[in-house]
Amino acid sequence: MKINNEKAHCPVDYAFKRVGGKYKGRILWVLRDGFLRYGELKRAIVGITPKMLTQTLKELESDELVSRKVYLEVPPKVEYSLTKTGKELIPLIRQLRSWGENQMSRNKF
Repeated sequence: MKINNEKAHCPVDYAFKRVGGKYKGRILWVLRDGFLRYGELKRAIVGITPKMLTQTLKELESDELVSRKVYLEVPPKVEYSLTKTGKELIPLIRQLRSWGENQMSRNKF
């Protein structure tokens, strides 16, 4: 597991070190129903650059939240999916999504 070299100060800090950031939660969310190829992920995550998508996927894979399966064919085919640990996060992300929807409707964002 990669997980930041910095020591976590508490369980909440530990969790946010693994899933915090602008894109990690969004990537985990779009992978909730199965596997996606790189191009599909790129289209699903609005505003992400190819470099940032690649970097974030590597971090998620290193933290064992996302699995990468490479097919030896031409052109190369790579699929990404959630690991068991990654799937455990989906109910929590679903709750955050619900909270966000409520806040957005109240604040008219």
